[in-house]
Amino acid sequence: MSDNGAITRSSALRITVLTDGDTRPPGLDKVEAIGDVAIAHDEASLRDALPGSQILLVTDFRTAALEAAWDAADALQWIHAASAGVDALMFDALVDSDIPVTNAQGIFDRNIAEYVLGAILMFAKDSKNNIRYQQARRWVHRDTETIENKKLLVVGAGSIGRHIGQLCRAAGMQIAGVARRAKPGDDVFDAIHAQDELDALLPAADYVVVAAPLTEDTEGLFDADRFAAMAPHARFINIGRGAIVDTPALVAALDDARIAGAALDVFDTEPLPEDHPLWQFDNVLISAHMAGDFIGWRIALIDQFLDNLSRWQRQEPLFNLVSKRFGYAPSTPR
Repeated sequence: MSDNGAITRSSALRITVLTDGDTRPPGLDKVEAIGDVAIAHDEASLRDALPGSQILLVTDFRTAALEAAWDAADALQWIHAASAGVDALMFDALVDSDIPVTNAQGIFDRNIAEYVLGAILMFAKDSKNNIRYQQARRWVHRDTETIENKKLLVVGAGSIGRHIGQLCRAAGMQIAGVARRAKPGDDVFDAIHAQDELDALLPAADYVVVAAPLTEDTEGLFDADRFAAMAPHARFINIGRGAIVDTPALVAALDDARIAGAALDVFDTEPLPEDHPLWQFDNVLISAHMAGDFIGWRIALIDQFLDNLSRWQRQEPLFNLVSKRFGYAPSTPR
């Protein structure tokens, strides 16, 4: 709990927690100490839980249950998503309502940035082959790359993108950003370009990182033409959302050596099927949608929710307020 103020217990406060399967989120006892809590895990249980609930805490960011049970929300005043992405929640009825939505912006930023820098270093230092040769007990000397002065293009210059830029700039890289609209450069980005400039920026980038939310403007953003625009030596990293990428186009670009490699933490189908062609590439790093997850992240999410709840009880402005029109929370300090 921050210094925003103590949360008071209220027997009249009803909070519904929409979670994944039958799992009970760690730290839920802290929420139960504040008010009455109902746990839901699918449409049927959510329909039972929503009537009378003023607050909905969503810990399953992939769920479609809320849209299906929306007509049962008769007292809802606030929805908090315990995730950075809120694309699954942006159905028309919620967008058109006056119910505020907040998200978990800030919790995962540093860990994701470390993942990205780690992936860049693994490519530059050929670490995957080091591991392979060690396992085979082979001594294979090679020269490797440096990342100093390499050009990193961060597509999505929000909170996560800024943390990526900060770490990679500290490592000596040149950082450019892409956002919905152009902004002046600052201490992280040499410049922030509008998304319609992306095609002109791709050929010069040594590394391209997707850190954007999934919206109507970003769905399918990286297609065959975008991969063709990248330099053949460039690597592609996606920690945003799988649906931002045309996966068959990515497979084709890797197959034809139109790009030099990819590090992928998110996919349009998760878990990634065992027979998926992405598994076959030696120059692809695959992780199980875990770039942001650090030891203790579940408790951190609950603490962040309680921090915002203290504001809600005192009728103060909520932080991490999502723009339901654009599908993300603007990066503003709090």
